[in-house]
Amino acid sequence: MALGEAVSGVPERAGYSEITYDRSEGVGVVSFDFYNGAMSTEQCRRLASALRYAVAQDTRVLVVRGGEVFSNGIHLNVIEAARHPELEAWMNINAINAVCREIVGCTSQLVVTSIGGNAGAGGVMMGLGADRVIVRDSVVLNPHYRTMGLFGSEYWTYVLPRRVGAEHALRLTQEALPIGAVEAVECGLADKALPGSRLDFERRVLEYAERLAADAGYDRLLAGRRQVREVDERRKPLDAYRAEELAEMSRDMFDDRGGFRLARREFVLKVKASATPERLAGHRGLSGASPAGGAGASHM
Repeated sequence: MALGEAVSGVPERAGYSEITYDRSEGVGVVSFDFYNGAMSTEQCRRLASALRYAVAQDTRVLVVRGGEVFSNGIHLNVIEAARHPELEAWMNINAINAVCREIVGCTSQLVVTSIGGNAGAGGVMMGLGADRVIVRDSVVLNPHYRTMGLFGSEYWTYVLPRRVGAEHALRLTQEALPIGAVEAVECGLADKALPGSRLDFERRVLEYAERLAADAGYDRLLAGRRQVREVDERRKPLDAYRAEELAEMSRDMFDDRGGFRLARREFVLKVKASATPERLAGHRGLSGASPAGGAGASHM
């Protein structure tokens, strides 16, 4: 991407795959490993496609597994390097929303997210659409967008209050503080924290998913997921959450009301952040987005 035409004639060879799909009799696993957890428009589109394929299989449980860093949301470096950064940011947030929609909207399988590495902003929200959220005990989560001057999307105004309640969701997104795995479980953000190396953690999550697929109460659990989704959809469609969030994000990305342009540039160029209380105070919280009802430390 950086060298452009200078390497246009260089042949490509198969090698490391950012996204893979593996399955056993009852469990399908979509694994993705994006450098530093940043997810560009193109990467999000490929991941959404992989999830659509996985959802269409006849497995009983879908595991969505991140890499060394689970996800930090949209790719600030790619956005900053684009000819039209605001347009690229807009395409990127829509592309990651499509990934989140596949996870939230899956009603043919139970869904487990395997968070073995740190996550921030949209990367945290992406994992919350599952039935079970399992984190490694050393993981740090940054469930907020404010430090990057963004309101946020990824259906966070639906998935976050659903897990922790509206009041705590507001506190998490407004205080913009990191939380550890134990605290995440205590507040309901995650369901379980498991110890061990990342490989040990992934093995234990897979074993958990296999037990879930073989559980005698599986049909009841899946029916419960479908019922909750149907009730929630009647109360307020997912498209409504998405529209409200994107209305806020358009002001952040195109009008730069919260200083996203400068915050992004400072992050990419690794210069001293100029965040001020005034800039951080310029965003409304949950109550401003959803009557019903932060960028991470690395990438948003």
